Amino acid sequence: MSLPRPHFLVLTFPLQGHIAPALRLARRVLAVAPDVLVTFSTTEDAHGRMFPAAKPTEHGGNDGAEEEDGRLEFLPFSDGTEAGDDARSLDAKIASFHAAGARGVAEILDALAARGRPVTRVVYTLLLPWAAAVARDRGVPSALYWIQPAAVLAIYHHYFHGHASAIAEHRHDPSFLVELPGLSPQMIGDLPSFLTDSTDPSDVFHSFFTTIRDLIQTLDKESPKATVLVNTCQEMEVGALDAVGAYDVLPVGPVLPSGDESGSGIIKPQDDAEYMEWLDAKPANSVVYVSFGSLTSMARDQLDELLLGLEESGRPYICVIRKDVKVVLAEVVAEMHGRVKNGVVVEWCDQVRVLSHMAVGCFVTHCGWNSVLESVASGVPMVCVPQMSDQRMNAQLVVREWRVGLRAQVDDGGVLRAAEVRRCVDEVMGNSEAAAEVRQMAGKWKGIVAEATEKGGSSDRNLMAFVDGARSDF
Repeated sequence: MSLPRPHFLVLTFPLQGHIAPALRLARRVLAVAPDVLVTFSTTEDAHGRMFPAAKPTEHGGNDGAEEEDGRLEFLPFSDGTEAGDDARSLDAKIASFHAAGARGVAEILDALAARGRPVTRVVYTLLLPWAAAVARDRGVPSALYWIQPAAVLAIYHHYFHGHASAIAEHRHDPSFLVELPGLSPQMIGDLPSFLTDSTDPSDVFHSFFTTIRDLIQTLDKESPKATVLVNTCQEMEVGALDAVGAYDVLPVGPVLPSGDESGSGIIKPQDDAEYMEWLDAKPANSVVYVSFGSLTSMARDQLDELLLGLEESGRPYICVIRKDVKVVLAEVVAEMHGRVKNGVVVEWCDQVRVLSHMAVGCFVTHCGWNSVLESVASGVPMVCVPQMSDQRMNAQLVVREWRVGLRAQVDDGGVLRAAEVRRCVDEVMGNSEAAAEVRQMAGKWKGIVAEATEKGGSSDRNLMAFVDGARSDF
């Protein structure tokens, strides 16, 4: 009887910003280790959006939800929200998600074992603090896949290990400097928003704060050390990686898409790709690309100011305005077409393809970590407009650590005004020495990332060490 093959169960929270890096990691593991199996699992609702034409089967995923000659399988887990009860508070939904998700994943582990396809290692993203306990109950080792910077992991670790009071006392003073072990002094205003805005039980995102607290406690329970894969590379965050020595940390990123990411497993609207033909006709480094991610909402005055600033810059641009934003701002959208002269507005685009295009010279971004990594890997300078979660820390890395962009200033109402859009774009794309330095640094970091992720690079070696560790379990 042959031994079972190494089999990774990759679990992720049902947001596109979590699904994309987790699926990229799953495919990367398959690419570097031809003998392994991977099962990818998110909630039934998100799974249904990944495979809208497929039919559900009991513990067997959806019809057609299988790739790589059967080595990659997609199985959803129940999160207790299939009934669509949207009247509950976010806290109640997250509590239900934790309880039902743990039961659902336990059922998947049992079902896979019964099929003769036992899981030998569980990999889970943040906001799933229960995943390690479910794996432990079944004797399966687990690893956290941290999809934010190592610096943010270090901050969370230190917050819950003796530094909460220093941050809590000054959380309303954004310029106050906090000193955390192994990190340079951090301004309160650059720390993750869940530590400065969401510690109060009345805050709408308080459940995310408590979930991260539970996650850190979960890591503390692992013996001898918790294994944490981080979507960064050694060269990008040397100091921050040293600051999380409490864990066995393996930087394996940036984990970027390999080949065509428009295949199955990506939640996206219809993409006619006309914007690529439009890009093909533009000179090198001339286009401004603007996207604020898959979650950020946009008020009317912000959309007005953004489009005005882009038009006043005089440069061609691609601006992503999601369909849900268009629905809310239908009146503005109806007026928009007469005002858009230098650019194109799309509801969705293949961001990696756009950033990789030679015509793109600047990325105006909310600084979600996936967007930051994709921009760095493409050598595109950034204008940072962070809003919440890890985005402020990500912007600090872009501006101060790597010097590949600048941070835009918003007004007291949080609106990025047209004059600031124009100023920032000109400062990054203009002919000044500062703009030339930003472009030079962007090219430098593009090369560093490429070297880290290629065969034999630091991140590639770390991923292979992780896979080899899973093999040694046999």
